[in-house]
Amino acid sequence: MSLLRTIATRNVKLTNHFKKQCQRKYSSTVLKSPLGEIQVPDQTFSDFVFSNSNAWEKKPALTCGVTGRSYTYNLAKMLNHHAAQGLLEKVGLDPGDKVGLLLPNIPEYLLAVHASLKAGLIVTFANPLYTAEEVARQFKNAGVRCIMTIPQLIETALTVSKELNNYTYTLNIGGKDEADKKILGLEQLLSGKYSAKLPQVNPNDLAVLPYSSGTTGLPKGVMLTHKNLIANLLQCNHPDIVDNIPTTETTQETVLSVLPFFHIYGFNGILNFMMYIGGHIVTLPRFTVEDYIKCLETYKPDSIFVVPSLLLFLITHPEVTPAHLSSITKVICGAAPATKSLIEKFKAKIGRDNCRVTQGYGMTETSPVTIYTPKSMPASKTGSCGKLLPSTEARLIDISNGKDIVTPETPGELLLRGPQAMKGYLNDPVATKEIIDKDGWLHTGDVVYYDKDEYFFVVDRTKELIKVKGNQVSPTELESIILEIPGVADVAVVGVPCKFAGEIPKAFVVKKPNADVTEEMIQSFLTPKVATYKKLTGGVSFIDAIPRNPSGKIVRSQLKNLNK
Repeated sequence: MSLLRTIATRNVKLTNHFKKQCQRKYSSTVLKSPLGEIQVPDQTFSDFVFSNSNAWEKKPALTCGVTGRSYTYNLAKMLNHHAAQGLLEKVGLDPGDKVGLLLPNIPEYLLAVHASLKAGLIVTFANPLYTAEEVARQFKNAGVRCIMTIPQLIETALTVSKELNNYTYTLNIGGKDEADKKILGLEQLLSGKYSAKLPQVNPNDLAVLPYSSGTTGLPKGVMLTHKNLIANLLQCNHPDIVDNIPTTETTQETVLSVLPFFHIYGFNGILNFMMYIGGHIVTLPRFTVEDYIKCLETYKPDSIFVVPSLLLFLITHPEVTPAHLSSITKVICGAAPATKSLIEKFKAKIGRDNCRVTQGYGMTETSPVTIYTPKSMPASKTGSCGKLLPSTEARLIDISNGKDIVTPETPGELLLRGPQAMKGYLNDPVATKEIIDKDGWLHTGDVVYYDKDEYFFVVDRTKELIKVKGNQVSPTELESIILEIPGVADVAVVGVPCKFAGEIPKAFVVKKPNADVTEEMIQSFLTPKVATYKKLTGGVSFIDAIPRNPSGKIVRSQLKNLNK
């Protein structure tokens, strides 16, 4: 009897084990990348980016599309090392200190970043279009001790520096020394003789601090380590994804990009990725139609990096002809989804089939890429942001009840996990816990679905962030400024659709009793305090009350419906 009971018990256990295996295989809540795993080397980020550069040391790395100023890989590597010594010895920084970059896209951006990292410093970067108030808010939060900028922005940098503790020098790229103002020219820094020994940097240490609003609230410092950044370059360089032209003595891929390096897409997805594979980046300090077309004609790029609004410009602008785009074999789109219609219109414009349009999905908090279109993606999947990158896991949860979604074609909030995910937000454990749960899942705030072949499609955003031509705009930031106006009782800012920008900010304002507040007053108050793309180009509407849920959070969906 005991023997029969033992056999029966064993059979039940085997049956339950088999059921669990089936459930894991066929109805698991966790999706894993079909591209396998990566092994992240125990290196610092700068060492990794330049790890293969000896093979193409005489090739151009970065070129300014306006001036033609250019650096070879060998020169960039040498200057990085020398400038790193100067930052420690001349500027007086210590490993672990924060450096703030207030720079447009210039070739020296590469030097500013990697010299700082080689010196064991932590880099944060701000939009050069920011007002001094906006830059100061970020750099104070980060704890910046040195600002690197250009002569055109030196006054902004000096204004900001007065609000920073333990400040050392302002490094002026392209400018001269001004000892009385503690300004140090880059040329003077590089001309010095130094003996400082560069520190040993732990790959798990913090490397960069880009700022993001995350899913809600004010911009926060995103803590990305050397390993986070390296992992994402390795993930994006998987052979099933990339088809870059190899760099040899006779070949090198040339890419044209105006997308900002202060944005994580431009920083790691373009600048550092192309340096890692030996490409030649032609970049512009600012976008003008004339300069962009001139670069297309002069450099005949193999690839271009775009956001949907730039892709629309290439399609619709009469001065951009198919001949201008004839050399391009690959278009990489990011920052916001490119629709199937937009991609098809671009292919119709160039009039040929030998140009691959790829796109992906990511966020600042994930270094940035998590999903990307593979080379083998069929035309029927056009409009998808692709499949999970190597070593990346995903889950979808129902936005109404938080339960896991296990079936294809069912939209839900995307949760991600992988080696590219940030450590957390700087000095903000509460916000960190709101976005990364106890099991390490990062809650993106984006609504997506996947099809039966596990291709992902972005549907909507549950998070508050407004994206204007790929730039992040925090509604909370704009609301806090507008609330400074004496006659404003309450305000909510939302993104409203725009054909060319994707979204633009619009404010809904509640006046105080008998207050004389007009749209012109609000626009005039806000305009000098924010970057151009943060302005209320969607307008201002006055309403009786801001819709809020029981916990007091603004119900922005209701306000967006008012705009329809």
